[in-house]
This record gives sequence, structure tokens and C-alpha cells, in this order.
Amino acid sequence: MIRNNAQQVLGISNVRSPLTTTKQSEPAANEEEQRLEDAILDIFAASRNNYGTQKIKVELGKGALLASRRKIGQIMSKHGMVSTYTVAQYKPVKSDSNEAVVKNALQREFDQDEPYAVVVSDLTYVRVAGSWHYVCLFVDLFNREIIGCSSGPNKTAELVYKAIASISVRLDRIQMFHTDRGREFDNKLISEALTTFGVTRLLSRKGCPYDNAVAEATLKIFKTEFANQAHFLTEERLDVELHDYVHWFNYHRIHGTLDDLTPVQARRMPL
Repeated sequence: MIRNNAQQVLGISNVRSPLTTTKQSEPAANEEEQRLEDAILDIFAASRNNYGTQKIKVELGKGALLASRRKIGQIMSKHGMVSTYTVAQYKPVKSDSNEAVVKNALQREFDQDEPYAVVVSDLTYVRVAGSWHYVCLFVDLFNREIIGCSSGPNKTAELVYKAIASISVRLDRIQMFHTDRGREFDNKLISEALTTFGVTRLLSRKGCPYDNAVAEATLKIFKTEFANQAHFLTEERLDVELHDYVHWFNYHRIHGTLDDLTPVQARRMPL
């Protein structure tokens, strides 16, 4: 009953039990303490075991529950709750880049004032049944929303084109498209698609990943919260889980750079 009340207060339903809460723990000292523990358990589970003390503190505040990050950390430790961000990360191998005449007009202006002014993209890899598959993400710099995605066995222009085709808004609303100089982005197929819809093409400087920092940061989140936590047996299963994660990322995951709003909440705020 207490758990159900905490879910109602925080607007959480149908959450899974945290995968890490397997060890036996001592009961809470009183009902108020139990309510706090239940709320933290629910928030952690709803975050797919990703949130640490800072984001949990924000979510508790939405339900009028107050606790210090130290207190939250103690409760997490008591229940064996470990955020995915404590897991050591492998640094992705950089792909070869090529020369191109397209310049980097963005100049690391990562804060944009309107939706779809600048969309950035990058690729990463995921293990599927013992072999590498690739995921392409499109991110709107305005609110860090993932507006397009694709997955497949090959790191090609067709994979990028598939992600472009998945974008739900009209492509002529996108003003600029920024990527690194990988051949999967810098090619005739993608250039013609962007030209058709009047999208300006931007490319990072050769060997300078900081020019595409937001896309790389989003992929780091994606690897930590999704790719490193799952094993996919088929390409079809990867595709289903990918779209489920993207929906959660856009509609439910709060972002510190968005004043602890979700990307969709940030987009719906009046300009």
C-alpha cells in the first residue's frame, strides 16, 4: 500500500523492480522513512537503473518529498542500487575521416533558440548475436531530443538515410545538419537528400570531435544507459528496444542542461 501511494504521488506507474535490489535489507525505521525508500526505489526503477542521487532528488521534489543526496545515497546503498554510470566505459574507436570542402559554420554554437535550427548526428556500435551492428541518432540542439534513429549491420550512407527517413517532422523545417566527416555522412546520397529539402550541410573539422560534442555526448549516454546494459539476439530485437529507449529518452528522462525537464517538455515550453 505504501509503495502504491508513493507511485501516485510521483506520477509513476507500471515500473519494474530495480535489477540491482537483490540483497536483503533492514526495514525502515518508520512509515515516513519507508515512504521515502519506496519512492526512491520506484524512481530508480523508472529510470531504468540510470539515475544517480542528483536526478532522484529532483524527482522526489516533484512529489513533495525532500531528502539530501547523501540520504538518497545511503538508501541506494542499503538496497544495492547501483547506477549504470558507475560502470567503467569503453572509449569508442574513432572512424577514419575524409577531407571535404564543406566547412564547420556551426563553430560549436550548441545552444539554439528554436526547434530544428540545427540537427546533429553520429553513429555508434552495438553487439548483436556476436557481431557488431550500428546505430545512427539525430539530435535537435534546441532541446537535445532524439528526432530520428536507425540500426543495421553496416556503417553506411543507407543507415544514415534510414535515420533521416524516420524523422517525423517535415525535413524542410530543419535548417542545418551537422556531422563529422565520416564517409557515411559525407556522400552523394546524403547530400542529395539534404539539398532536396533545402537543408544546409555542416561538417566538423578533420580530427576534431569537439565540433560535434553534443552528438558524441548523446551517444555516450546511449551507450551507458542502453547499449552496454543489453544483449541483443537479433537485429529485429535491437530495433524494437532502440525505439523504446528513444521514446523513454524523449518523454521521461530529465536532463540537467534542460533545467531538469525532459526534451519533449522543453520543446513544449513557450519560446
